[in-house]
Amino acid sequence: MGHFQRVGLLGNLDLPEVKESLHRLETFLVSQGRDVVYEQQTAKLVDWPVEKVFSITDFCDSIDLGIVVGGDGSMLSASRKMASFGIPLLGINRGRLGFLTDISPDEIEARVLPVLMGDYKQTRRFMLETIVMRDGALIGSSTAVNDIALHPGMSARMMTFELYVDGEFVYSQRSDGLIVATPTGSTAYALSAGGPLLFPELDAMVVVPLNPHTLSSRPIALHGSAKLELRVSTRNELQPVLTCDGQNDIVTEPGDIITIARHKHDILLIHPQDNNFYSVCRSKLGWGSRLDVEKSDD
Repeated sequence: MGHFQRVGLLGNLDLPEVKESLHRLETFLVSQGRDVVYEQQTAKLVDWPVEKVFSITDFCDSIDLGIVVGGDGSMLSASRKMASFGIPLLGINRGRLGFLTDISPDEIEARVLPVLMGDYKQTRRFMLETIVMRDGALIGSSTAVNDIALHPGMSARMMTFELYVDGEFVYSQRSDGLIVATPTGSTAYALSAGGPLLFPELDAMVVVPLNPHTLSSRPIALHGSAKLELRVSTRNELQPVLTCDGQNDIVTEPGDIITIARHKHDILLIHPQDNNFYSVCRSKLGWGSRLDVEKSDD
């Protein structure tokens, strides 16, 4: 019968094109004899009767593959919710850029069928976890698939903080902030701030300063097991904000201690067999193809 029997559908964007892809997916999966389950919030998006609807916990317990319809933001959200359950995720891209969602809507039947039959690539990606301590008390924690950014919030002023890695002092920096990114997140915010591209399955993280006061401050690549500590300088008058995956904000205060490390759970991503990181980079980042190079040599 194939590899994945019980398939869960997720989407968090209330858009006609998301509903259209959910409907097309459901119809196709049922035609292939698969059990289809909807996550509770996703079921509220659609305007047709849905048989099996579960809250996120029961949803994860009752499926062996999750298919996310939306953009990379939808995949990030689903990944954070589902990481602890070890459910592999496949993405249907209804957004603009798709590093994580790599099947286009018009290819659903042709690209999903091989996956259902066990013909696919699987990658394991790690997440970051951050906690913020104030005077010895926990004031916030969050997880991120892409990145954790410390920035001045609404203020346009620079801030000062100290960075420690594995207990060792690295530098005191005056800048607009700092991004700590996973390899998955190296193609997102960190890239636009001048960070390097990391191969998605590399066991590493990258620290990228945001507009540092000194031009010699450069991105640093660290081992994936590194434990980072950011100390918000007491000289700051502003309240820096810690943002995880561009969505979950924690407001910090001078003197707070922020720790960032690898999360204990990884996420599992499923890709069609022909998926290729470099071809996605050529497509999404506008890298030159062989044809472009040949033309320029003429």
